[in-house]
This record gives sequence, structure tokens and C-alpha cells, in this order.
Amino acid sequence: MARTLLTLVSAVPAVLALNNGLARTPQMGWNTWNHFGCGISQDTIENSAKALISNGLYKLGYEYVLVDDCWQADARDPNTGAPVEDKSKFPDGIKAVADKIHSMGLKFGIYSSAGTYTCGGKFGSLDYEEIDAKTYASWGVDYLKYDNCNNEGRAGTPQVSYERYNNMSKALLATGRPILYSMCNWGEDGPWSFAVNIANSWRISGDIYDNFDRYDDRCPCTSVLDCKLAGFHCAMSRIIDFSAPLLQKSGKGHWNDLDMLEVGNGGMTYDEYVTHFSMWALVKSPLILGNEITSMSDETKQIITNDAIIAVNQDSNGSPAGRVWKKPASQGGDIQLWSGSLSNNQYVFAVLNTSPVNQTVDISFLDVFVDQGRSFGSGTFTLYDLWQKDPSGKWGAPVGNAQGTYSVSVDTHATRVFKVVPAPSSKREL
Repeated sequence: MARTLLTLVSAVPAVLALNNGLARTPQMGWNTWNHFGCGISQDTIENSAKALISNGLYKLGYEYVLVDDCWQADARDPNTGAPVEDKSKFPDGIKAVADKIHSMGLKFGIYSSAGTYTCGGKFGSLDYEEIDAKTYASWGVDYLKYDNCNNEGRAGTPQVSYERYNNMSKALLATGRPILYSMCNWGEDGPWSFAVNIANSWRISGDIYDNFDRYDDRCPCTSVLDCKLAGFHCAMSRIIDFSAPLLQKSGKGHWNDLDMLEVGNGGMTYDEYVTHFSMWALVKSPLILGNEITSMSDETKQIITNDAIIAVNQDSNGSPAGRVWKKPASQGGDIQLWSGSLSNNQYVFAVLNTSPVNQTVDISFLDVFVDQGRSFGSGTFTLYDLWQKDPSGKWGAPVGNAQGTYSVSVDTHATRVFKVVPAPSSKREL
């Protein structure tokens, strides 16, 4: 298998989705599915687009308005085979909705599946890739989320999955319109190894469930590396575990997708949602909101508008944070240290507490800077707490200088995130 996969990847010309100029930082936006499911309409889309602007979300980078499953009519056009929208939901048509979204300064996305039917039972795009891509381009689509339901068994090896998903990649590129390609094959056949040259992002696991750590037999895998059934109802902290070994595959224009955000949908506490948003940002997952943004709470808005955390996700360095260690807590759960590099000789680290009780841990800078070496990690650093505001009300309050170790207290299921800058006497060119 390893030799087959190596041959496949080396044989793929690096001229496909990586050269579409899109997703140089992880994409940001809003999607209908997590909150609305199939209960969508033209008004749902347009009102949510207005809310992206009125709530200041667009200015923070949330630019894509994404229509998920169930926009389709019962059948394709009987004469041309082209996709057709459900006129009861979209009386003006998809193109008119896309035009209205564009008039607001936003971008528009749509959904299909690389199968005969979508997950919601609508017609899929398997073997209709060319006409679907042309139609999407004519409608002014800027983004395609491409699912994996009803794939007719055309999966099971990286080669087979690659060919099925590459058919749509080639069709999108052939339209001449820049369309961000977001693969949603749930991590089946290891897309992090075969999708790099054909997609802007790929899902790494089964669908997220709005819960911190609940185990569900419908998400049975303990590791994505040998997962035979991705399933769904995957708790948020489990997806974080899934992501840890895959971060080496992520980079500018091609990202590991941990699934859409559940922040604001009610299944987790404030601290758990802070962990959710923080960790998605640190590992450079796309930040796609999945809540009702026309009527959200102040707490929800506070989380999703933390521009210091968003800046980590959108940093031009494009380097995901990685897990340095994961240590069991005596009361159950664990403490985790994650660290990563930012641009301009800046760094970030996070301490995640999945245990049921509050924890205090001394963080060694030799661990934080394990990739930079002992000499660098022995320096003095200025720290900024990205979930605290400074006196002017800006996220990222300075908390002073530290050398050697730094003591961090973390509430249950919470995450503390710090930006780290070498103090002037310790600054080095690496």
C-alpha cells in the first residue's frame, strides 16, 4: 500500500487545485447544515449573509456563505442532465441568490456529493462532474463542499478515492472560474496523503457532534490512521485527537478540515466552545461557522470574534500547531501542550485540559520550543494571553516575561492560549 500510494502521489501533476490561488490561509465563512439541516430557504441564506455583515464577521474574514445539502430539486433537468434547484426553497434560483451574496461583498458556496445521491437523498454528482461544475460556474459559485455519501463502492484504496474526487477537481478547474474545492470524504482512504494536489481542504474524520467528549459507537475509531469506519457523531475532543498526527500534511492552499464549528449550538459550555474555537484555529482548520448567526448570544459572538485567535488561524506562515505532549490526569482525562510557529519570529502555545477538574501545570519553554532547540528555548519570552483583553479592550493582554517555565492554570475542559515573542535580549534569527 505504501509503495502504491507513493507512486500515486508522485505521479499526480502539481497543477491542480493547489494552483487555483485559493485558501492560502484556511477558509472562513458560514454553512447552513449544523443548525438548519435540510430546513433551508432563500431567505435563510440571504438573512445569514446580512448577519455576517451586521455582526462584523465579514471584516474578521468570514467571507463564504455556504449552502449545504437539500438545495436540489427532486431530479435533474430531463433534457440536459444539469442540476436544478428546488424552486419552493429558492424561487428566484440559485444564481439570483449568488448574485445577491456577491452584491454584499461576500462569496457563495454550494454542496454536492461524489455519489449517486447526497447524504440528504438528493441527486449527487458522481459521473455528472463536468456538467455540474459548468452549471456551478455559470451560477457564480465560489466554493464547493463535496461529500461522500452513496459512492457506489468506489472507495477502499487511496487510488480509487483519488480518481473519484479528482474528476470533480479537473471539472472545476476546466470552468476557468476560481472555485474553492472542499473535499468531505470523512478521512476515508487517508485524503491527507492523496488530496494535497487536487483539493484546498479535506475532512479528516466523521461528522462532528456538538459535545465535548461523549463516546458514540457511531464514531468507533480510536485513530484516523487505520480507521475503517469514519462514522459520525464524533465528539469535539476526539476530533482534536484525530488531528494530532496529520498536521504535517497541512499547509498553504491545502488544509486538514476538522469539520464545521458548533460554537453557539448549545451542546457545550462556554469553556468547551473556547477550546473548540481555539484548537480549530491553532491546527489551521477552516473556520466555518455552523450556528444561527442572526440571533446569537453575546457569549457566542465573543468567542467567534476573538481576532487574536483568528489571527493565529490566518497567520501568513501557514504552519499548524502540533501536540508536544499529552499527559494523563489522575482524575481522568489529560493535559495537553500544543505549540506552533507564527510569522515575524512569533510563536503560540496552548494548554488543553480534558480532565473533569481544574489543573495547574508548569510549562517548560524547552517543550514549547522543542523544534527550535534548547538554546532558543532557554531564552526569555514575553507572553500574551489571547483569551484576556488588555486595558483598551483588545484581545491578547500582555502577562509579562518568563524564562524556563511558566505556570498555567486551566479550568476543566478549557484551553489557555498564549502568543510568545522572544524578549529583545533573546531574539534570534532562526
